[in-house]
Amino acid sequence: MNKKILAAALVGGLAVAQAASAQEFDDRWYLTGSAGFNFQDSDRGTNDAPFGTLGVGKFISPNWSLDFELNYQNPNFDANQDLNWSQYGASFDLRRHFIKEGRGWNPYLLAGLGYQRSEEEFDNFPSVNSPGQVKDGNFAAKVGAGLQTTFDNRVAVRAEVAYRGDFNDSSYHASNEDWFGDVLASVGVVIPLGPAPAAPVVAPPPAAPSCADLDDDGDGVNNCDDRCPDSQPGQTIGPDGCPVPVSIDLKGVNFDFDKSTLRPDAVSILSEASEILKRYPDLRVEVAGHTDSKGSDAYNQKLSERRASAVYNYLTSQGVDASRLVGPIGYGESRPIAPNTNPDGSDNPEGRAKNRRTELNVQN
Repeated sequence: MNKKILAAALVGGLAVAQAASAQEFDDRWYLTGSAGFNFQDSDRGTNDAPFGTLGVGKFISPNWSLDFELNYQNPNFDANQDLNWSQYGASFDLRRHFIKEGRGWNPYLLAGLGYQRSEEEFDNFPSVNSPGQVKDGNFAAKVGAGLQTTFDNRVAVRAEVAYRGDFNDSSYHASNEDWFGDVLASVGVVIPLGPAPAAPVVAPPPAAPSCADLDDDGDGVNNCDDRCPDSQPGQTIGPDGCPVPVSIDLKGVNFDFDKSTLRPDAVSILSEASEILKRYPDLRVEVAGHTDSKGSDAYNQKLSERRASAVYNYLTSQGVDASRLVGPIGYGESRPIAPNTNPDGSDNPEGRAKNRRTELNVQN
């Protein structure tokens, strides 16, 4: 084996290599072509000769590529230059690339399996069929190493040395041999097909949420506008995030003297009150009944309880959940909102009418 020629092939490959950035996982299909020198097994009785290859392949992972390659070589015999010997074949070659960022070339190891067909002539004189010919196809395997530049969107360069075992046991000129080992040194190109893959788009880190996007107390008002950041569940919240009192005005829900039945004008007011309660499902109210000062305290207490019960029953009949109602509670004549008598001690019918009432007192 001529080691100087092998070294020259490798140096030649590196001389045309171009520096580039570290190869990323480029999974485009590519075409390959190479030219080199085939150092024939001496047992073949042939001269060393040039050879060429064509192929197609792709990277199947960031560090592994797989090629399908066709090859051809046509050396002469040492003893008889007039006799022809040629060989062609195909192989699947798996390469493990050792890629390092920052360098334009990277080493690799090679393993391949394939098929080689040989056609050799021999002297068959004095037969009219001279020269004779032997044609045979055989399994072949190879191992090797090489260097490859990175893609620059157009072409990469390979320099490679491989040892190929040709399991040919029917050679005429070396009939005692079961297989032959050839050394292949070559320089080639790798031409990617199609545009280079776009660089991955790295999304910027999410921006920190602003106070306008946050609502720590869950009251429906963002932190920027919330002046009361500790509001509690069930409270009615205003646009500034602070609890606001909800008043349910039952003015007009009054009773006739000594009566606990709802008047028609009171029913319409209570219907509106029930809609307000449905609009605020977390609201809890106390149902309270009151009387004027006519009659005994005990009688008025019972009367106020009956009046509170009348309102309580009406609200529940309209779909207001009883769990939201506190009571009914009667306060008798103890909480007047108007004078029952005039300053001179005479009766005040208008004031007593206002005191014969019910109230819904918000509890939260």
